[in-house]
Amino acid sequence: MSNFVFVVDTNKQPLTPIPPGQARRLLKAKQAAVYRRYPFTIILKYAVSSLGIEPRQLKIDPGSKITGLAILQSDKVLWGAELTHRGQQIKNDLESRSAIRRNRRNRKTRYRKPRFINRIRKLGWLPPSLESRVKNIITWVNRITRYVPITGISQELVKFDLQRMQNPEISGEEYQRGELAGYEVREYLLEKWGRKCAYCNVENVPFEV
Repeated sequence: MSNFVFVVDTNKQPLTPIPPGQARRLLKAKQAAVYRRYPFTIILKYAVSSLGIEPRQLKIDPGSKITGLAILQSDKVLWGAELTHRGQQIKNDLESRSAIRRNRRNRKTRYRKPRFINRIRKLGWLPPSLESRVKNIITWVNRITRYVPITGISQELVKFDLQRMQNPEISGEEYQRGELAGYEVREYLLEKWGRKCAYCNVENVPFEV
């Protein structure tokens, strides 16, 4: 797939994306200039009527590490990208900062009573890694809608029923008990993943569920 180039006119109104070859010709003829490097957008040096622009859909496929973005016109994909999230990096940075702060306080400050009143979470609080993911997607959706005339946005929402995937005929008490019947949750998970880390396959280290 060859990503189309975003175009805005001199009034910064979004226009129909154009193929890379046409964008090069406009830049070479001095009829347009580079407006943004990524996503690559050019700005025309004249105004263009926005009448007759065909509808386009922005599709979002969210994931824990990577979110897919695509712009469709009918069944044709005009532009696609993968948005990589920083969730694990944010979690590691916060844990490192917390450890440094705790060590500094233990070394250099006198004892004080715990203060929990300032640790009340606001309504709608999200973990920093998840909040970063949500805001990254919102930022890119807002950015794309500034450069492309988007008429609709859709997001894939999927829920998996692992028991029915393994046995579509399961029902009743058998469905309620499932594979966890007779197992401790921790032992079940350790056995399911072969007593290895589900992410890096490391063995013989303390695990967290």
